[in-house]
Amino acid sequence: MKQSEMKLSRKLAKGLLTGALCLSAIAATATVSLAADNPVRWKMQSWFPSKAPHAGTTGFDIQTKIKRVSGGNFQIRFFEPGALIPPAECFDSVKKGAVDACWSTPAYWYGKDPAFALFSAAPFGPDWPGLLAWFNYHGGKEIYERLYHKHNMHAIHCGGMIPEASGWFKEEIKSVEQFNGLKIRFLGLGALVLDKLGASTQLLAGGDIFPALELGTIDATEFAAPSVDWNLGFWQIVKNYYFPGWHQPATIYDIMINLDKWNALSDTQKAQLEMVCGDNVRQAIALGESMQPDALAKHQSKGVTVRRWPPEVLEKLEGTWRTVAAELSTKDATFKEAYDSLTAWQDKHKIWLELGYLDR
Repeated sequence: MKQSEMKLSRKLAKGLLTGALCLSAIAATATVSLAADNPVRWKMQSWFPSKAPHAGTTGFDIQTKIKRVSGGNFQIRFFEPGALIPPAECFDSVKKGAVDACWSTPAYWYGKDPAFALFSAAPFGPDWPGLLAWFNYHGGKEIYERLYHKHNMHAIHCGGMIPEASGWFKEEIKSVEQFNGLKIRFLGLGALVLDKLGASTQLLAGGDIFPALELGTIDATEFAAPSVDWNLGFWQIVKNYYFPGWHQPATIYDIMINLDKWNALSDTQKAQLEMVCGDNVRQAIALGESMQPDALAKHQSKGVTVRRWPPEVLEKLEGTWRTVAAELSTKDATFKEAYDSLTAWQDKHKIWLELGYLDR
């Protein structure tokens, strides 16, 4: 071997050795960093069963994903509804630290603070792209976190439901006057709108809706998207299925965490959970959209008539919602702050929606 070739060979060997040492140092640093994080073992009570499409499955997936991204250092165990506590007790239990975390949707905590409902679903609010833009880049997240911190909790937007159906009705609804006296299961702020129009609304858990319809305890119901409603069998009793879901154009699910437990996490562990939740949102939207055409077809094969609200009914519903929102804004400062922020964003976003998207 020539002298010049020998020198080149020594340089290459030295470079490879240096590179190997650097990689070893990086790996050692990463290992030390992970080892420095105290192992976390949380119990998470769910409001939704793990088998419920979207609402339950995305919550259940948290335990698998967080274990994988943390190498087992951070684990969250999913508990079926009622396994630890009744789901309705989640708010107070997480607040006090009796339970580490809960999986639910903020609308259920309207009675604790009206503004929570806006962070679940706003009637006539934005669809998913607009909602994510407002939440992450136009003020929504800051208000949301302050709201939960006030109650000694931290929450992370960790999933959601694509546009929902807006109701199952025994009779065709041709005017808003038909809501007067109607007994209907309905969620969140949309229920206040129907109450304003003379309906009698109540919130029932998913498993309680079918028997209530069957017994006539309620005349109508909404619950979720077609793929979820199919499993609950409403099509066996009522045949008029209405769209669009004016009350829930996009619905947020979140993981509520006791604030002390959240603060005890390392920066790495916080980032791991936030990234898991970001992937959960992606999964919820993509999977939700993928399932609806087949679900609608199955409903129609059972004699269900899929109907779209007449424009005049939607106009009256929206006008009533604006009245309800104005009344709530006078009563609760945080609700007003969130509602004003959201509507300001919708007004600003409107020009892009009109120009950037095809009118289908």
